[in-house]
Amino acid sequence: MQYRRLGKSGLQVSEFSFGSWVTFAKQVDIAPAKEMMAAAYEAGINFFDNAEGYEQGRSELVMGQAIAELGWSRDSYIVSSKVFWGGSKPTQRGLSAKHVTEAAHAALKRLRVEHLDLYFCHRPDIDTPIEETVRAMHNLVVQGKILYWGTSEWSGQQITEAHVAARAHNLTPPTMEQPQYNLFERHKVEADYLPVYDTFGLGTTIWSPLASGLLTGKYNNGLPNDARANLPGYEWLRDIITGEKGRARIEQVKELAKVADASGLPIHHMALLWCLSNPRVSTVILGASRLSQLTDNLAALEAKARMTPEVLAAIEAVMGNKPAAAARF
Repeated sequence: MQYRRLGKSGLQVSEFSFGSWVTFAKQVDIAPAKEMMAAAYEAGINFFDNAEGYEQGRSELVMGQAIAELGWSRDSYIVSSKVFWGGSKPTQRGLSAKHVTEAAHAALKRLRVEHLDLYFCHRPDIDTPIEETVRAMHNLVVQGKILYWGTSEWSGQQITEAHVAARAHNLTPPTMEQPQYNLFERHKVEADYLPVYDTFGLGTTIWSPLASGLLTGKYNNGLPNDARANLPGYEWLRDIITGEKGRARIEQVKELAKVADASGLPIHHMALLWCLSNPRVSTVILGASRLSQLTDNLAALEAKARMTPEVLAAIEAVMGNKPAAAARF
C-alpha cells in the first residue's frame, strides 16, 4: 500500500480505502464488517468512509462497533461521515448550520469517536447559502469536532464559491471532494474540477470505481441473483444496467475485457488501477460485501506495473469518452 496527500493538506491517505455504502447494516452485520475492516487495516488501508445517509445511520453504528472491538489506536486510522440525508423532517436534511452541527454530533456517537477526520457535505443544498454551510463547518473545526471538511458531487463552481466565502470571512475552506469516478463517469474529475485543483489544492476521495459492479463484467450476461442491483431500494441501479444506456456500456465492458486479458489483468483490477493512474485521485474507495471480494480487489495493487501507456491508450480507444479539457492532464 502506498499513500497520497489529501490535496494540499498534510494528511496521508491510503491509495485504496474502504467504504460502507450499500453493504454495512444492509448486506453485512458486525461480524463480517469487523473481519473486512481488520483485513483492510492489515493491508495498509487507513481511511474508512461512511455517512449519516447510509442505512439511516445504521452503517455508522456497525462501523463504530467494529472499530471499538478491533481496538485500533485512534491516531492510526481516518474515519469520515457525510451530512445531508438525516431524516424526513425539514431540520433533518440539507446543509443548514443546525443540521450540519447536529449531524456531526450524531455521527460522533454512532462511530464512537471524539472527532471526525473527514466530514463531507453529501450533496449541494440549493436552499442554504454556501456561506452558512462554510461557517458551520469552520465552527466544528475550531471546536475540534472535525479536522477536515469537504464536499461530495458538488460542481467546480460551487467548490469555488465555498472557497471565496471562506477567504472573505477568514473561515476554514473545504479540503476534498468525493465524486463518482470510473471509466464511464469522468467529466467532474477530469474537466469540471480542473480550475480548482491547483488553485485550491483540491483532494478527491472517489467512489464507485467499478461503476456499481458493471466494470467487473458480472452483468455481461444478465443480472446475477446476488447482484447489488437486485437489492430492495436499488431498483434505480437495475434500471440503469438493463436500460439502453446500460446495454451499450456492457458492450464496452466486453471490449475492455479483451484489453484486460491481453494485459494479463482481470477487468476489475484494470478498472481500479485506471482510477489510480490519475494523479488527481487521492484515494479510491472500495466496497465489498464479503472478505474474498475485498481481498481480491486489494490484489490489484500488485499489478500496477501492467498499467503501461500502451494499456491506457488501448482503454481510451475502447471508451472514446475522455473530456476535451482533460488534455491538460
